[in-house]
Amino acid sequence: MSRPAATREPAEPPATPPRADSPSAEDRLTVRGKTYRSRLILGTGKYATFELMAAALEASGCDLVTVAVRRVNLSGPSGKEPSLLDFVDRKRHTLLPNTAGCYNAVDAVRAARLGREAGLSDLVKLEVLGDPKSLLPDPLETLEATKVLVKEGFQVWAYTSDDPIMARKLADAGAACVMPLGAPIGSGQGILNPNNILLIRDECSRLGVPMVVDAGVGTASDVAVAMELGADGVLLNTGVALAADPVAMARAMSHAIRAGRLAFCAGRIPKRPTGAPSSPTQGVIAPAGGPSRAT
Repeated sequence: MSRPAATREPAEPPATPPRADSPSAEDRLTVRGKTYRSRLILGTGKYATFELMAAALEASGCDLVTVAVRRVNLSGPSGKEPSLLDFVDRKRHTLLPNTAGCYNAVDAVRAARLGREAGLSDLVKLEVLGDPKSLLPDPLETLEATKVLVKEGFQVWAYTSDDPIMARKLADAGAACVMPLGAPIGSGQGILNPNNILLIRDECSRLGVPMVVDAGVGTASDVAVAMELGADGVLLNTGVALAADPVAMARAMSHAIRAGRLAFCAGRIPKRPTGAPSSPTQGVIAPAGGPSRAT
């Protein structure tokens, strides 16, 4: 005769430890009192379709999304032409209008004003380029535009060269965030001048202004490097939009920004010109016959 199965109280599920890569309230991007859960900022240009763009934004987990004022339909759908803004969840994402396509301070200021009047935001990613070939920023025009926009109440996120002196001048002019390039826009070359990024980080830290690396990022390792150098965040567009699989690349960028930030906070070991044993050197049994010698 078989015995009835013994009954036991259901065991409580084990407590789930917090994920190491989850952003904490103490480690999020904060600019002028506004806190963003993600340190990754994505652009909205160059995607094959608006639907693909929306999927990539979702996969990235980003909060901030840049929108080019001069290249977006601010009046909403016109006939059969959809607007990019129809595919950005304004409840989930904060718009960071940018002045892409401007080559002088006057045009950049006008674009920023247009974006604010259209109801986009008081935030502006200020982008004033020197020429259409290199797409390098014009620091002098950027500084001039920053001064004007700050006086008009804009929160200026200033895209600039990797020049520590100009970074200081922009911060002194009232920029809410200094954004040195990693490499020319759309080049995918990664961080070309890490030493200057370190200098800008130290200068911005001294002045209490966040530093976000902007432009030139090609893949997830570039994002990790920028964060390991101490960047407060990374802004990118082409590296995701033109990837073979933009949604997968957006997810990779999200992991990279967290990994790089964790590594920076953890503190890397110093580099050495020679090797160093990873095993203990105290109390080790000597090999028979003494240390071996190369013959």
